[in-house]
Amino acid sequence: MLNFDDDRLMLKTNYPTVGSARVRIEDKQVINGKADVNQLVPFKYHWAWDKYLAACANHWMPQEISMARDIAQWKGKDLSAEERRVVERNLGFFVTADSLAANNIVLGTYRHITAPECRQFLLRQAFEEAIHTHAYQYIVESLGLDEGEIFNMYHEIPSICDKDAFLLPFIETLTDPMFRTGQVENDQKLLQSIIIFACLMEGLFFYVGFVQILALGRQNKMPGAAEQYQYILRDESMHCNFGIDMINAIKEENPHLWTKAFTDEIKSLFTQAVELECRYAEDTMGRGILGLNAGLLKQYLRFIANRRLQQIGLDPLFPGAANPFPWMAEMIDLKKEKNFFESRVTEYQTGGALSWD
Repeated sequence: MLNFDDDRLMLKTNYPTVGSARVRIEDKQVINGKADVNQLVPFKYHWAWDKYLAACANHWMPQEISMARDIAQWKGKDLSAEERRVVERNLGFFVTADSLAANNIVLGTYRHITAPECRQFLLRQAFEEAIHTHAYQYIVESLGLDEGEIFNMYHEIPSICDKDAFLLPFIETLTDPMFRTGQVENDQKLLQSIIIFACLMEGLFFYVGFVQILALGRQNKMPGAAEQYQYILRDESMHCNFGIDMINAIKEENPHLWTKAFTDEIKSLFTQAVELECRYAEDTMGRGILGLNAGLLKQYLRFIANRRLQQIGLDPLFPGAANPFPWMAEMIDLKKEKNFFESRVTEYQTGGALSWD
């Protein structure tokens, strides 16, 4: 039986008492803050609140998107064996990836963030991860795929299993009930985990899959799945950008954490992540299809990795890496959406266009 008087098992939180001083902006910090975590205002991190509002306005649900053409194509002869493999491998990774991301937020990161504005976005992000898992399940069910095979690929397909194995130690660190921030080593572990999930999982590991399914959609194949992936890409771009803003805020408030040893380790993890995603590209693109091949995807991954490094203030690891898929920026900059109940296009209600930066 847990003894909740034991400080080792208590989450360090500043609870109010009668006569407590009012929350001051200067007491708010992204980690190790002194202010009451339950009191949202006065705002300090306006960027976090703005991203929360934008995320709420970008709401969508999978079942609003028709899968009729996808089903007809899957049952017919519209797709090659290689294209079917791409779809199945994509779903095999994604059906559990967003669950990992959600668990990391709910059971780990959220507990250790002390800025209420950031916590507000994390709550919305966790819900969006659930929507994404729902979307992949909806695609699997619609196409009549073998659920046992698809949902177990993260155990059985090495290129998928290896990516998840890379992520799991960082989840386990933050979800350990004994883990506490407040000392340099643990604060660095928290910051490292946020970098892993914002920059490498959502900001890199998802991108081979996004390119592949959106390339199918550009050729009028699997249009329902492609539309859902486009909305997921929009969401994940917001998650990535929020995470990067939070990383940079932690750096600014805690410059002592950003040591050479720490940044060298981050660069090493970036290198490992790129290698893992390159292997996944090779596995899913044994032969060139859709105007894509493993070489182009590897080039794109190096380009993306450089962008993520620069966004958190580090030098690129792959000088000269260029973007072979400029059309992906258009997919992220989603200014319009289809009206799900009428066959017309309407302006997105909040102007939720996203900047590639």
